[in-house]
This record gives sequence, structure tokens and C-alpha cells, in this order.
Amino acid sequence: MGGFHQKVWLITGTSSGFGKRLVASVLARGDCVIATARNLEKLRAVFPTPERRLHLLQLDISDAAELVQQRVKEALAVWGRIDVVVNNAGYGVKAVLEEGGALAALTQFQTNLFGVLNVTNAVLPHMRERRAGTVVILGSRSAWRAEASPAGLYAASKAAVHAVGETYASELRPFGVRVLIVAPGAFRTEGVHAYPATINTHIPAYDDMRNAGMARFTAIAGHEKGDPAKAMELLVDVVKGEGRAAGREWPLWLVLGRDAYVDVRAKTQKLLATMDAWEDVATDLEFDCDQ
Repeated sequence: MGGFHQKVWLITGTSSGFGKRLVASVLARGDCVIATARNLEKLRAVFPTPERRLHLLQLDISDAAELVQQRVKEALAVWGRIDVVVNNAGYGVKAVLEEGGALAALTQFQTNLFGVLNVTNAVLPHMRERRAGTVVILGSRSAWRAEASPAGLYAASKAAVHAVGETYASELRPFGVRVLIVAPGAFRTEGVHAYPATINTHIPAYDDMRNAGMARFTAIAGHEKGDPAKAMELLVDVVKGEGRAAGREWPLWLVLGRDAYVDVRAKTQKLLATMDAWEDVATDLEFDCDQ
């Protein structure tokens, strides 16, 4: 197992998008990768050349927790450890809330939240025992843009996984395990907007709104300014403390992309302005002194 600084990464969702680029970046730094995807044949097509430091593994993060645990056990057996787990696998449901309902929300959260919990929890006993490790959670700036219909359920799942990441950070700190929440803006990754609208209860009154929203997402696809390879290079820098991250403090949050910085700042400034406007009446709510 190479030098002392060589890390073993477990990365989910590596057959396309950020995951595929991250595998290439990690391998280029001399580290080892266990790359996973739902479809092993598709994964083999993406990485057809055998590589001593690359192991391909089938893993569907939306499977039952017991199955996920079994796959992670297989991953741990490859090199005897996992230093970094990257929860990258995910997808985006497009649904007007009234048409998608709780059923659409459940399918979205099964992958984007419950899957992250199951993968992370399967790795954590190993990391706690070694008192070392890094948990990376791929969130999204969409959590700050929940008004962008019909991507509300996707935004909700990412807001939830951000909150879970913050909780993990405080719960795992005593065990020497670090957490990084990554919030990318729009990057040119394959198939990110390929899913059709989910309509469990068709409501004609939403047709124009839904179609306009879907058209906006379709128009963006393939024209995003963000380079996913550059984003993943920076992520590796941060995890390894190298390059542009050298000498910087560990960030709980890593917001990626010019558009993400604009959107997150706009939402936080709007919230602060609303709090300023209402603070005089909304804070004077304690019991009177004689009660």
C-alpha cells in the first residue's frame, strides 16, 4: 500500500458526472479508489483499462441498509481501510409539489438522503475505530434556490443532507473524523437534467408552469459554465490539504462555482434583511416579568 500519505477513497456514483471526474483526479494524485455505481457493466465501460489502484464495485445506494453494509464490507476488504468516503451518487426529481406529492418525495429522499445515511453509517464504525477519516457529502446550491420549480423536492433533499452533514460534523469530531459539505452550482455534467417530470396526480392548472420550468432546465443542459473536472481537482486539494487548499483551515462548507456564490449570498442576504425588518416585533415575545 504505497506511501504513508496514500489514501483510499470510496466514491459513489462514479459512472458519470462529478464522480467520474473525481476518480480520475484521485488516481492522478497517486491515491487508491473504490469506485461504485448501480450498474457494474456501465462502470466497466467508463473505466475499461485495468488500474492497480482502482477497484470497481456495484453499489446501489437506494438499496436496503443491510445490502449497502454488505457492499461497504466488500469495499473495506479491498485495501483493508477507507480513508475518505464521498457521497456523490444522487439524482434530481422534477415535480410540482402538488402533482408529485409524498410519493415523489420518498423516491427523491431514498437516494439523496437515506442513501447517504446508509453509506456513511456503514463506513463509520471503521473510521471511529481508527479515529481517522473524512466524510464528503455532495449537496447543492439548489438548497438555497428552492423557489426554482419544479426542482423543489431535489432542493429539499439537498437542504436535508446539508443539515445531516452539520450534525455528522459535531457527532464525529470527538472521533477524529472530518466532514465536508460540498455545494456546487451549475456544472456541465452528463444527464443531470435528463429526467422527465414526475406526475403522480396530473393537475392541468400547473401545465404551463411545469412546462416552462422543465424548458428552463433543458435549456441549461450542456451550456453550464462550470467545469466539473476543475471542481473535483479542488475537492481533492481540500481533502489532501494540497495545491490551492494548502495552509487553509478545514472548511465545513465548500461552495463551488461563481453562480453558487451569487445564489447563496442572495438568499442569506434576503433572510438577514427580513430578520432586520421584523426583529422589533418578533423578538419581544418573552413572558412578562411578573409571570
